[in-house]
Amino acid sequence: EVQLVESGGGLVQAGESLTLSCAVSGLTFDDAAIGWFRQVPGKERSMISCFSRSDRTTYDPDSVKGRFTISVDNAKSTMYLQINSLKLEDTAVYYCGAERDLSCLVRPPIATPAYDRWGQGTQVTVAS
Repeated sequence: EVQLVESGGGLVQAGESLTLSCAVSGLTFDDAAIGWFRQVPGKERSMISCFSRSDRTTYDPDSVKGRFTISVDNAKSTMYLQINSLKLEDTAVYYCGAERDLSCLVRPPIATPAYDRWGQGTQVTVAS
């Protein structure tokens, strides 16, 4: 059974940095795409970062480029999202997702329904 457990959210000040973690079990990073998504009330969950080791593809949209960095630690079976220079508009619930045999070429707006494995979500609130 695949399980994803997120941690690291909280209340932060604008301009600060934050690292979210997602511990993964039942799946290896070598044959899966891993993604970070975020969702605000009234809007759909949307991919903001993706990494796939199997086909060496990534997704790094202009909206977060240079501020969001996705990484993995194989030994800890954990994926991370580092967010720098936080902005008020980064306030959202952040989710990690993983899916076997998927490429990061599967991108918004079709990315979200392609993932079946999700973490529980972690709230990030940015204050001014």
